[in-house]
Amino acid sequence: MPTNFTSLANKALVQLLQNGAVGVLPTDTVYGVATSAAQHQAVQRLYALKQRQKKPGTVIAANLGQLEELGFKARYLKAVAQYWPGAVSVVIPCVDMEWLHQGVGSVAVRIPQNKELDKLLVQTGPLLTSSANTPGSPPAGTMTNAREYFGDAVDFYVDGGDLHGRKASTVIRVVDDVVEVLREGAVTIDAETGKVLT
Repeated sequence: MPTNFTSLANKALVQLLQNGAVGVLPTDTVYGVATSAAQHQAVQRLYALKQRQKKPGTVIAANLGQLEELGFKARYLKAVAQYWPGAVSVVIPCVDMEWLHQGVGSVAVRIPQNKELDKLLVQTGPLLTSSANTPGSPPAGTMTNAREYFGDAVDFYVDGGDLHGRKASTVIRVVDDVVEVLREGAVTIDAETGKVLT
């Protein structure tokens, strides 16, 4: 049976994630399925749960240092650091990190602007996340929705209340200084200048 939490600050939750658990938690945007991005088997389990192939999730971290330790190159991170912290996920090359990118060669990365989530990430290290839903279904807005999707297939649930009003992160890719918006989300970005408008 999955463990139920009502706060991201629970020490038992930190321990579960450090040990490679997969579960549902509130991110800075919507509910996400999350696990340690550094643990290959945990990542494979998350992708299997979401039935994802060649469609990697998003890595969230407390700071640039955590992302560098995981294996992302500093030059790519520094080039887009102006978007963080915030609800902008930037697709970054990571060719050596096959377990994360599923053969695509790049992964979306974000440093969230959320104190509770930040405190959790400081303790767990980077987490791989993917929206809490099954293929073709809308993201879970409540724990009830999340349980309908995943039941006992995950190790924990963290109830963050009703998140129906929240939008997913905006996903962008920067190629030769040109910003390409791959998914409109919580933040509006001017594609010509690359500046955040909201």
